[in-house]
Amino acid sequence: MAENRFPCSARVGGDTVCIETNRILDACRDRDCYENTRVYLTDYGNELLEHCGAVRAKCAEILWSNITIDPIRFNRGFYAVTVRFYIKVLFEVCVGGGRSQEIEGIVVPEKRVILYGGESNVNIFRSSEQSGGFCGYPEPCYGCKSVPTAVVEVVDPILLGSKIFERVTDCNCCCCCDLPDKLVEVLDAPICFDDSRVNRFLTVSLGIFSVIRIVRPAQYLIGASEYAIPEKECVSVEEDDPCCVFRSMPFPGNEFSGQSNVNSHGECHDRPERPGKCGC
Repeated sequence: MAENRFPCSARVGGDTVCIETNRILDACRDRDCYENTRVYLTDYGNELLEHCGAVRAKCAEILWSNITIDPIRFNRGFYAVTVRFYIKVLFEVCVGGGRSQEIEGIVVPEKRVILYGGESNVNIFRSSEQSGGFCGYPEPCYGCKSVPTAVVEVVDPILLGSKIFERVTDCNCCCCCDLPDKLVEVLDAPICFDDSRVNRFLTVSLGIFSVIRIVRPAQYLIGASEYAIPEKECVSVEEDDPCCVFRSMPFPGNEFSGQSNVNSHGECHDRPERPGKCGC
């Protein structure tokens, strides 16, 4: 059976090998400003908003995103990429008497771009871990055409301001009546989407930098060499002399510069142990 082997393989001294990876067909970058975007609060947050004197946005964090890709009719090879961001914002509310209270809310902005994704008339099926089992039940195979993959890279939003409106028609609201299950788990309380239960509405203005690209699987020949065994030996730590280990550690100069916990935009950068919690 040796004559049936695929001839593309590495040889001694280095040669070409065959790899499968994703090829970027189109990409774009953007800076989006979402002005006066509706913030959905919890019941407790809405109650404080009804009687508060002022509100200040402290920090924002992207918790989840929903990405859909659809072909454009009469424009073969082009696809519309729709991205919906689920952003948690932490606010400080003045409740009177010089006291403040923190509340959290969800902002759901959307963006839509059109990129070239190429055409492919093949069906792609991949084996799974259960495919090799003697009695295993394989995963179902769907005979759909190959659709490119949309990849979104985004940084946490920059807070530009917040406002309180008396009418919901004055703000930029996204029709969002449900949240992903994994997103609900990281929130302190359920989010209220019933506008009939509130009289005042909170909005926030955000700036988001993002990069969106469309990729497809592709096969390439690349130069390669054999794996080199590292020459450095593993050195075990002498547990009997902790001071020696301490003296070998580099001095943490960045911790004393005052810049280690603040990013370039002045936003809080600490991440607490509990996922999804704004640690400002």
